Amino acid sequence: MGTKGDTSDLAGHRQRLRSRFMASRGQGMPEYELLELLLMGPIPRRDVKPLAKKLLKVFESYEGVITASPDRLREVSGMGDAAITAIKIVEVTSLKLAQVKVLDRPVLSNWRALLDYCHASMAHAKNEQFRVLFLDRKNVLVGDEVQQQGTVDHTPVYPREVIKRALELHASAIILVHNHPSGDPTPSRADIQMTKEIADAGKRLGVNVHDHLVIGKKGHVSFKSLGLL
Repeated sequence: MGTKGDTSDLAGHRQRLRSRFMASRGQGMPEYELLELLLMGPIPRRDVKPLAKKLLKVFESYEGVITASPDRLREVSGMGDAAITAIKIVEVTSLKLAQVKVLDRPVLSNWRALLDYCHASMAHAKNEQFRVLFLDRKNVLVGDEVQQQGTVDHTPVYPREVIKRALELHASAIILVHNHPSGDPTPSRADIQMTKEIADAGKRLGVNVHDHLVIGKKGHVSFKSLGLL
């Protein structure tokens, strides 16, 4: 059991950390201190600095900690349900904030926000996901759906089903998005062929494929920018 002095020191440290955060809104604070602040609530009676540093070592970055699965977080000694829940709340909140910036707005004039949303929702997924963003005639997002999920390096995609869903939603254009869990967003031959098939099917039925984005942990690739669309 800790002494009264230990408790007082811990309380003082936490108060100083909170004060620094509020004064700077977290600007310039190291990642382990941001994690400390996050863990102080669910772990009220223990110094969480060692745990914060351990999490960063295991998951390599603040973003890696926040996006880690509950099962992976639970493997780290000291991480209980309350702490894991706090971290997952931050992840969901971040995704919601990114999503708000693209909903009900012309997507093509808000491209940076779209990329941020795709990265937040897909960059750290362990398996491939194939997502379709459906746009109306004004390029406003009318649908955002994960069409398929697959293994770490393969997702089955059916061009007819993609275009059929676009017609059901009365979408006049779509943006294709999928992730590469390996981290390298370079398109594969299969990616290029599949995109061509969807674009050809859409052209026949009046659905334009604006772009296909491949999302990796460190960046993205645009088929349009590469001249592949």
